[in-house]
Amino acid sequence: MKLLHAADFHLDSPMSGLDREKSAQRRGELRELPACLARLAGEEGVDLVLLPGDLLDGERVYPETVRALAQALGDMAVPVFIAPGNHDYYRQKSPYASMDWPDNVHIFTAPEVRAIELPQLGCVVHGCAFTAPHREDDPLAGFSAPEDGRTHLLCIHGEVGKAGAYGPIDPKSLEKSGVVYAALGHVHAAGSGREGRTLWAYPGCPEGRGFDELGPKGALIVSLGERAGLAAASPDGPSMAPIDLGVQGVAAKFVPVCRRQYRVETVNVNSFMDAVPQGDSPDLVRFLLTGESRLAPDLAALTAQAAPHFFHVELRDRTTLPVDLWARGSEDSLTGLFLREMRARLDGAEEGERDKLLLAARFGLAALEGGEDVRP
Repeated sequence: MKLLHAADFHLDSPMSGLDREKSAQRRGELRELPACLARLAGEEGVDLVLLPGDLLDGERVYPETVRALAQALGDMAVPVFIAPGNHDYYRQKSPYASMDWPDNVHIFTAPEVRAIELPQLGCVVHGCAFTAPHREDDPLAGFSAPEDGRTHLLCIHGEVGKAGAYGPIDPKSLEKSGVVYAALGHVHAAGSGREGRTLWAYPGCPEGRGFDELGPKGALIVSLGERAGLAAASPDGPSMAPIDLGVQGVAAKFVPVCRRQYRVETVNVNSFMDAVPQGDSPDLVRFLLTGESRLAPDLAALTAQAAPHFFHVELRDRTTLPVDLWARGSEDSLTGLFLREMRARLDGAEEGERDKLLLAARFGLAALEGGEDVRP
């Protein structure tokens, strides 16, 4: 049996870090994501699809977004299971309750774990729903799948841990669950683990939405069979040696599906333009400018030069004053006193404060360049 595991689409996310035009374009691209996953499901020949929550970003979603999601899930033509998360929690006015979904789509609606049998696959899918934006109890507390010879799977939104505000799942609960594979959602980075005979995994979000979600994003294709082993989920693709799980095995591979990636690159300010590609990149890139510079880099001018080569580009100044200039802090002069004071403040500063202090040092030196006594 083979399944597709994807989560955290966050359709109709505001994309607030971009200008209005690009935000709208990115929302449109995210709206095409379910159709992309439907094609992947067909290409891989999966038998069922597990979607553990946060498919929608919040209460306000466009009707065309919900219609596109429903159409794509129907096109998958295999059983599809949705476990609503904290962003798209199940309630009477939610799209999950207010519209007709294709017959192959099952949406869990209760906070307690429920079971759906798939006799044609010899499989049972267990799942539950967020019914509020927060949940502090373990949704798997007391749950255990029966040992009846069938393959038991779990589709659930939550965070693996003993405490939290978003459905904390105690690792011991996963171990006692008796399921072969737990398809989890909520964490936006791909990762997996094992508790007893249960493999649990997060596919991560299939499209990054900010510079805290870097690199390739995608979904998991999971194969279950007696000879399968566990291939750890990796954001760079399927890798790592299989691990024997006993009678029932699981093999998972990561498949990138994102149209664009968020990237952060560190570049010396003196060779910045050499780092800019000659062609066009579909990605969103943040450059961290490093190196020595007495004057603050002209971020606006450098951004304008690089902008035509990326979907989105932004710069952060991480340069520092030249070493020989800091050395003047030993001087018995107003400049020396000023540099000693600024260096002491910089050494103990937080990351966000360093930028302001460095800029202040540059302004201060500019004021002192006319002479030690700057009084009118």
